[in-house]
Amino acid sequence: MSVRYCGRDFTEQEMEQIRHLIAEDKTRSRAELSRLTCQILNWLKPDGGLKDMSARVAMLRMQEDGLLQLPEPRCKRPDPSVHLTKQSDPKDTIEEGAGQLRPLKFERVVNKTQSRLWNEYIHRYHYLGHKLLPGAQLRYIVYSQDNIIALLGFGAAAWQTAPRDQYIGWTHEQRKKNLHLIVNNARFLILPWIKSHNLASMILSRISKILPEHWHEQYGYHPVLLETFVEKPRFEGTCYKAANWELLGQTKGRGKLGPSGKQSVPIKDLLVYPLTKHFRSLLNA
Repeated sequence: MSVRYCGRDFTEQEMEQIRHLIAEDKTRSRAELSRLTCQILNWLKPDGGLKDMSARVAMLRMQEDGLLQLPEPRCKRPDPSVHLTKQSDPKDTIEEGAGQLRPLKFERVVNKTQSRLWNEYIHRYHYLGHKLLPGAQLRYIVYSQDNIIALLGFGAAAWQTAPRDQYIGWTHEQRKKNLHLIVNNARFLILPWIKSHNLASMILSRISKILPEHWHEQYGYHPVLLETFVEKPRFEGTCYKAANWELLGQTKGRGKLGPSGKQSVPIKDLLVYPLTKHFRSLLNA
């Protein structure tokens, strides 16, 4: 019998090992426990580093499910709410064509100031609002001269989705081993006062060339496939198709925890973009 958290199956023996780590030394912090858990379970990133952030999230969910009891947090958790400022107030409409907005600057979010700004714009103008992106991630703020015109966020791929998994043709074990090579475009926002024909597809084309090297710098490996989910009928995914993303099919609308055979979340189109022509052989390795 095993339980699954953060893309990993934990056996009952491993659960006992984690409980023992907690019980044997009451002075251990949650951060220390997550690192020790990764060490004893050999839970590592592709670059060999500890997956301690995933372990921390997994242990919090284990506690929520009554499987273990963590020590009290050492520090008060910061307020996750997003505070709106004049910085993200609507600006004058920009109607130039995409070519006239060049050169575009793709600024990676690497510090707290950039992160607060990205969160604020996404919270204020993206229909899904601001939520923490799962797993390994990169976020971008796109500028034309000094004007912020768009924002993008990339995070961990969906654990399973039938159209994508059939398209790749991998087994359960291959997916478990190589899922990190797929990156999900979880957020893409063109600010509402930017009315520029072909801008969205131009940004998607540029980011597909920029992201792999940035991902390698950050995490030590190159992703081989991008995926995204487009909610129907709210959007048609036109900009993705114009940027040569491939439509694979639709989700069932069950979500992660939805009951089998019943729709509990909106149905979405699934689109993918290969970052290398050898992506299938790499994902099926």
